[in-house]
Amino acid sequence: MKLSQFPETLAVVRLGPGAEVPRWAESSSIFSVTATATETSVVCAARSVPTKAVAQRPLTAFEVEGPLDFALTGILSQLLAPLAEASISVFTLSTYDTDWILMPRDASERAAEAWRAAGHEVVPAVPANGKGNS
Repeated sequence: MKLSQFPETLAVVRLGPGAEVPRWAESSSIFSVTATATETSVVCAARSVPTKAVAQRPLTAFEVEGPLDFALTGILSQLLAPLAEASISVFTLSTYDTDWILMPRDASERAAEAWRAAGHEVVPAVPANGKGNS
């Protein structure tokens, strides 16, 4: 598998059930909202999060190269096993096309090393406006 490491520092913020997504959360290269009956979680740029917010930060994100076929099995298992062996905690999320793995920023280099040792490729992320440039 090929993973792209994003340079932006992220946070996972816990909001109350039914909370509206704050404007500060929307300025990020990666932005995700997950809501349940008991909470609303937002993944966004750490720089935007108020200091009093309940949040886990600083985090680094790795994107699995996609799009991934919905019929594929074991993608996250293959990628998370080396991290578990290296005692690296993760927060995962998925989009329609791919999977994302977030971890404490200070563990990102160890994660890249663990993935490379397991045969995966880790590269810096290419900005969306830079795709296709050689």
